[in-house]
Amino acid sequence: MGDADRRLVAVGAQVKADFETQRTLLSFGEYLGLALENPRTFARNAAQYVKDVFDHFGTEMHEGPGGPVRHFKLFDLNLDGEGCVAGQDEVQNAIYRVIANFVRLGRINKLLLLHGPNGSAKSSIVAAIKRAMEVYSHKSEGALYRFNWIFPSDKTVRGSSLGFQDRKGSRAELPSFAHLEGEELDARLPCDLKDHPLLLVPRQERRAMLEACLGSQEGFSLSAYLLEGGLCHKCRQIYNALLGLYGGDYLKVLRHVQVERFYVDRRYQQAVVTVEPQVSVDAAYRQVTVDRSTANLPPALHSLTLFEPYGALVLASRGLVEYSDLLKRPVEAFKYLLGTTESAAVPLDQFVLHLDELFIASSNDKHVAAFKELPDFASFKGRIELIRVPYLRSYRVEQQIYDQTVTPRTVGRHVAPHTNRLAAMWAVLTRLKRPIVDRYSGELRDVVEDLSPLEKLKLYDHFEAPDRLSLHQAKELCARLKEIWHESDTYPRYEGGSGASAREVKTALFNAAQDPDRKCLTPQAVLSELRALCKDKSVYEFLQQEIIDGYHDHEEFVRLVEAEYLDLIDEEIRDSMGLISETQYKEMFERYILCVSHWVKGEKLRNRVTGEYERPSEAVMSEMEAVVMPPEENRAEFRRGLIAAVGAYKLDHPQEAVDYVRAFPELFRRLRDHYLDERKKTLRKNTERVLAYLAGDRKMLLPRDLVLVEDTLKAMRERHGYCDACAQEAILLLMKKRYAE
Repeated sequence: MGDADRRLVAVGAQVKADFETQRTLLSFGEYLGLALENPRTFARNAAQYVKDVFDHFGTEMHEGPGGPVRHFKLFDLNLDGEGCVAGQDEVQNAIYRVIANFVRLGRINKLLLLHGPNGSAKSSIVAAIKRAMEVYSHKSEGALYRFNWIFPSDKTVRGSSLGFQDRKGSRAELPSFAHLEGEELDARLPCDLKDHPLLLVPRQERRAMLEACLGSQEGFSLSAYLLEGGLCHKCRQIYNALLGLYGGDYLKVLRHVQVERFYVDRRYQQAVVTVEPQVSVDAAYRQVTVDRSTANLPPALHSLTLFEPYGALVLASRGLVEYSDLLKRPVEAFKYLLGTTESAAVPLDQFVLHLDELFIASSNDKHVAAFKELPDFASFKGRIELIRVPYLRSYRVEQQIYDQTVTPRTVGRHVAPHTNRLAAMWAVLTRLKRPIVDRYSGELRDVVEDLSPLEKLKLYDHFEAPDRLSLHQAKELCARLKEIWHESDTYPRYEGGSGASAREVKTALFNAAQDPDRKCLTPQAVLSELRALCKDKSVYEFLQQEIIDGYHDHEEFVRLVEAEYLDLIDEEIRDSMGLISETQYKEMFERYILCVSHWVKGEKLRNRVTGEYERPSEAVMSEMEAVVMPPEENRAEFRRGLIAAVGAYKLDHPQEAVDYVRAFPELFRRLRDHYLDERKKTLRKNTERVLAYLAGDRKMLLPRDLVLVEDTLKAMRERHGYCDACAQEAILLLMKKRYAE
């Protein structure tokens, strides 16, 4: 046996083992035994199944601007190169609540309509649910079963017209024909709607059996689909024909049932289907008994007129159907959903399709607004659950979208630090609205009214108030953050309802990556693309918004983002050169506060060098106060005020060590600015040496300067992710904008 043959044998053995382990084919008796052992798993309708998918992958709590929010981990799955869904936790919870209500009610009676601006991840959210369903269906706890009708061949059993006469020693004595193979079979008819196998149990007996197994179990509601439902039209005809043939012997009818495990499959539209905008009903039927492939059906079935339903609704049975851009269709094309969503039934010419599936649709806000103006909306209103999907308003979450798609692999070159971050900041700035100041009163009204777009962006992301505010103002602003976050939720023009979409920003990023003059995808290239985008007001509707108190000023946002970038690279370059850092500012300030604390209390302070107790050093305190204290301030009052502020911070944060940067942001800004003014010359000289080195003028550098430059570049690579090309570009930008003579 050759190597290829051995490999095929090994693969075949594994496939067979998996087939048997997963219980892919069962007789009805074998299936019922499994169902009675684990009724919660085997007695679910589509809503219960999707809810279990959400629960299976688990949750975690995130802190957001609107307060703690539950995040469902199924939206973190990354399969076949398809990205996760960044953020949208509130949307996730809204979908879960609606599905949980279906479960409690016992029936699916509404269509979920996700609406929002173009490119707000509506389709991505549904795609993530479908991916998770596919993964879950391959697990033992996610098993789904359908059934087929099995008819053995004459070679297997001979006798009466059907060939099912009991003969001692013949295969007719088998309790089931489910495991017959190949030539032993004449015909195999699947149930096109993937009817639940338990529907083969007569309704009264089924209800009694399910209520006995599950009626007392907490947290599980038996669905109307299983309690009241019945077989599809074709299966009912076959069932009745066999029952009549066997003189009412129900067990003999069940011999013809083969229960088959099936898996959710997006590619082959198995239990998950996406319907694009089209002008037609999403279900139809064709006659089966005129098809030559059914010539081998037993004579007893030849008198039946069997119809085979098909279409999106049929394929999605037992799962989920998504109507992409539903409202782009004429209303007449989806009016059938009025009855279908409420009764789970679609009337066709010859029969009625009874469905078990979740209905989810998507649309943009403009189409929803127009739909609400139509007379037909009144009929749909009670049958639709509207779920708003806005653009993201957290730039750190927005950045996750670009980090997934804009990578060295996808753009074919190195991606410089902060590139995706700046793109995300600009995108979110375009979506923010001016606060509704009339909702607030007193001092907070003035604070909110003066909140700039950049300050609001950072408030949403870091939950921190602007440095310019007093501790009291900052505390009150943060306490009302949830209210600010939700203030426009009930308005037609809500925050996050307009602005740059992630799709448009990704296009700008990919365009920037093709800049022939750069070796890397850099923030400077992206900023150039965004400036160009801002000039194309005829293409991008959000650029036509009126500028109100700095909001919607998209060209200015490019400048603001560039200034933020300069702050970042300034800090990173200084850090890479070994110059003073934020940590050192903090240590200096902590020593100062320690001296002031003992001075206010009139206590002596232990000298860390001599070990002696001495009066707090007036020289140390005066040196710091010369930098951070306003000139007109009284020195003694300033010191007492600092200690009072420290005490207030401890009362507000009893479990934390004092964070002096948060408690005194303005003082730290003055300290940092003072140091930069003192060290500008040193920084300028060092950056000039780095640029000379990168330009190839290394012979002009002294040995000690060469060591400094190489250490700086090494730190920029290892600590901050720069390569030489983007480091050079960043330093040149900083020199031009901040340290030019």
